[in-house]
Amino acid sequence: MSLTTQLLDKYPIISDQIKRPALETVLGELERVLAAGVPGDAVEFGCYIGTTSLFIRRLLDAYEGGGTSPNSDDTNSSGKVFHAYDSFAGLPPKTTADNSPVGDDFKAGELAVSKKQYMEQFHRAGLRAPVTHKGWFKDLTAHDVPEQISFAFLDGDFYESILDSLKLVWPWMQPGGGICIDDCGREALPGVDRAVRDFFTQHAGRGQGAKTLESLRLSHNIGIIKR
Repeated sequence: MSLTTQLLDKYPIISDQIKRPALETVLGELERVLAAGVPGDAVEFGCYIGTTSLFIRRLLDAYEGGGTSPNSDDTNSSGKVFHAYDSFAGLPPKTTADNSPVGDDFKAGELAVSKKQYMEQFHRAGLRAPVTHKGWFKDLTAHDVPEQISFAFLDGDFYESILDSLKLVWPWMQPGGGICIDDCGREALPGVDRAVRDFFTQHAGRGQGAKTLESLRLSHNIGIIKR
């Protein structure tokens, strides 16, 4: 039985924003990266209350027996630091790329959770919180992300958020690393697919971007890209 399955069988999913099949997809990709020994840290863009964050932390800690003390240094025995990024102000305003007749429930300010509420989830679970960065993705720079990234989970919901987070993580992704992008293929959130397409056709380098798009896999509305 994989570590992913063990963790999902043991611990609760604390919100309805992601279902078990999607979590299995995300954690399975992280487990692949860990097993392959890909260097670099783990990052998550768009955390909400911390549902996925908690499981990423548990998998990082469990993979090589890393410590789980809330007061210990963030680096676990896999050598990875976990960074989390969120505005903690809810969803940003939509752009025209996000317009959908079935996406009216996704509005600016929805899904707002304070940084304090997010951090409390780790305290309750007896886990170390990630290195947590508060701010809109568009305001972050290369200095705010690790110099090497092995795994990234992007859950920005809207076009600009996904595009901004891809610009931040792609240059630092290490060979063999993986990116998971939530809400791919969802009619209610068309900006996600448009951002992925635009990034890899306009920003990822001539030839390389098209090849990467061709290799994109989709599972339970999670887009998976291997560097």
